[in-house]
Amino acid sequence: MSALPGAATWPAPAHSRHLMSGNDAVARAVWEAGVRVAAGYPGTPATEMLEVISSYPDIYSEWSVNEKVSLEVAFGAAMAGSRSFCAMKHVGMNVASDALMTITLTGVAGGLVIAVADDVGLSSSQNEQDSRYWGRFAHLPLLEPADSQEAHDFTLAAFELSERFQVPVIVRMTTRVCHVKGLVTVGERTARPVAGFTKDAARWVMVPGAAGRRLPLMFERENRLRAEAEVSPLNVIEMGSDRRVGFITSGPAYMHVRESFPAAPVLKLGFSCPVPFDLVRSFAAQCDRLVVVEEVEPLIETEVKAQGIAVHGKDILPRSGELAPSVLKPALAKLLGESLSPPEKAVSKFAPLPVFPRPPTMCVACPHLGVYYTLAQLRNVTISGDIGCYTLGFGQPWNALDACVSMGASMGMALGLDKGRAEAEEDKKIVAVIGDSTFMHMGMQGLLDIVYNRGNVTVMILDNRAVGMTGGQNNPGTGRGIHGEDAPRVDFATLVKALGVAEERVHVIDPYELPTLFKTLRQETKIAEPSVIITNQPCVLGEDYHARKPFQVLEDVCTGCGNCVDVGCPAIHVTRRDTVVKANGKEVARSFVRIESPACTGCGLCVQPCAPDAIVHVPALAMPIHVVKTS
Repeated sequence: MSALPGAATWPAPAHSRHLMSGNDAVARAVWEAGVRVAAGYPGTPATEMLEVISSYPDIYSEWSVNEKVSLEVAFGAAMAGSRSFCAMKHVGMNVASDALMTITLTGVAGGLVIAVADDVGLSSSQNEQDSRYWGRFAHLPLLEPADSQEAHDFTLAAFELSERFQVPVIVRMTTRVCHVKGLVTVGERTARPVAGFTKDAARWVMVPGAAGRRLPLMFERENRLRAEAEVSPLNVIEMGSDRRVGFITSGPAYMHVRESFPAAPVLKLGFSCPVPFDLVRSFAAQCDRLVVVEEVEPLIETEVKAQGIAVHGKDILPRSGELAPSVLKPALAKLLGESLSPPEKAVSKFAPLPVFPRPPTMCVACPHLGVYYTLAQLRNVTISGDIGCYTLGFGQPWNALDACVSMGASMGMALGLDKGRAEAEEDKKIVAVIGDSTFMHMGMQGLLDIVYNRGNVTVMILDNRAVGMTGGQNNPGTGRGIHGEDAPRVDFATLVKALGVAEERVHVIDPYELPTLFKTLRQETKIAEPSVIITNQPCVLGEDYHARKPFQVLEDVCTGCGNCVDVGCPAIHVTRRDTVVKANGKEVARSFVRIESPACTGCGLCVQPCAPDAIVHVPALAMPIHVVKTS
């Protein structure tokens, strides 16, 4: 979790200043706005918003099973007249959009703000989509903060806007705003009266006839919002001395423009949807040329051009990635026909050290290591993967993942691979790999489809009792709620049986027991019906994991067989590689290793494939001291 003031002073007093990330600042504003209900699903870069909100005792907060449910929970509270909040990353809005596209018709009673965090630059996501489209698609107002202070202030403004127009408001964040810290002046919480739910079937029951009557109201509201954007203090013209080029920009792109061209005029659109075209025309009249700088799609550019206003945009700027000064300056120099001076190199008497490449990998003793080591041993198999830590199974040394698209998609893709296989691939085995939280998020429906349509698929549910990739958040499979309190825990074996998987085809296995894992996988992939293998060891970074006695390598016994290296544990280091020529003249590569015993947690995965039994427990007197994790 992001750094916050100490417990003794938290919540921080009004008008004090604190170093906060954008996520921290949004969370603080949600509290100040008098929000009663907040929901979300973990997803970088949005995760910390709910984590911080959960530290406020006066807000009901929850990790929902997916983003659609989180939006529905927040909407339900808004129907009851309470202020509510929902947070998700950009791909999560795709999941929530079914509810979103009807909520825009009903509107809200209490204020509802939806924070959507776009991963511009793909630092931790499978795509780089632009969530500003949702403002246009759903006819909703959209605000774009550029830094932490604006993240705080715009969130407060969003609640006021939401209640004044009775409409959900989207606050579009990006990774840059979510995670970069700045000083933020905070305020106090303002309690809000709750009116309660008012029965109104014509508004809240969206059958076709009722929805059709709400459409004109939505369009009329959009016209009023456009007029509001024209006079909103969130949209600011900053005139400069160099008027050769004026910039229209929003969000963190504004910071890049201001850093790159401090003397240029800028129209900063904090309230960017609907676009205030009269304000744009007024600004355009004061500049020789206009350039729209927006991340990442040409939304504002296209809309401004449609108004007959000449602008440059993606004709000189890229359509992906952040528009940093290193991108902006060359593009504008080319537009103006100027030469760009090369940046001055820092003078140092020390030569820069080469950086050793560090591809992402799983943790030491991760329970997924044994799964991918075993899958890598199977032959004639296609493996459909999913979103989570286990996505890393596509890389070295396992190379045991063939496809990964979106959360829960492993199930449907596996069924499609089964039903669409070529005649020559009739004996090919299909395996789907999915994590516990992802299975509950969107995988259950896929498994139900596999069962209903009699798919020949072996499903592996890797239950590590955490939403591991986003920091180990709780979910219905951990037995704990967002505050760490006891909660009902899903029994995956019972659940998949309820979805129709035959009892004899459901197996719960310790992923550290490689022989059992391999035997079960080989057995189930041979049977032409749906089967499920559930692993049951917790994430090594979570509170449920308990380290065991660490191991070391006996160097004089190690033959360099390299079997332990294939497990993929980061605690195993190759010390040297040799090539041995056998009696038959065949060359065999040898990899001699050592185990970083202070990092080893004693899972024993490397011991089982070791041919010469060269891996043994560290003697008691030499055992490292493991730090005990405390909650």
